[in-house]
Amino acid sequence: MLGKADATPMIAVKDLDRARTFYEDTLGLKEKDSWGEGVTLESGDTRLNLYRSQFAGTNKATALTFDVDDIDKEVGELKEKGIFFERYDLPGLRQQGDLYVGEGGFKTAWFKDPDGNILSLIEGGD
Repeated sequence: MLGKADATPMIAVKDLDRARTFYEDTLGLKEKDSWGEGVTLESGDTRLNLYRSQFAGTNKATALTFDVDDIDKEVGELKEKGIFFERYDLPGLRQQGDLYVGEGGFKTAWFKDPDGNILSLIEGGD
């Protein structure tokens, strides 16, 4: 059954070198392997595949979420690296600067990679 299988997010990018630089240098992921038109990166215990595609950035929903311990710190560090955080009008979430806060102290923030893929940070509440 698939419930016990590891799953790997796949992120489409137009320019693999530019994406690799962003994910490694800006976000701090580490390269695990490269293959043909793609690269496998690691974030914690998660592996992520970046691959070249003409459809990069066409998804209008969140493609990848990073679960972090201190979202305020992470947002600050990413802003220092030139990351712009997105603004969305979402029911049930209250905007606080670049963050959105939900019930129980849940916090989230969204930003985009160079191809327009939507990424997010979350810090769980209660």
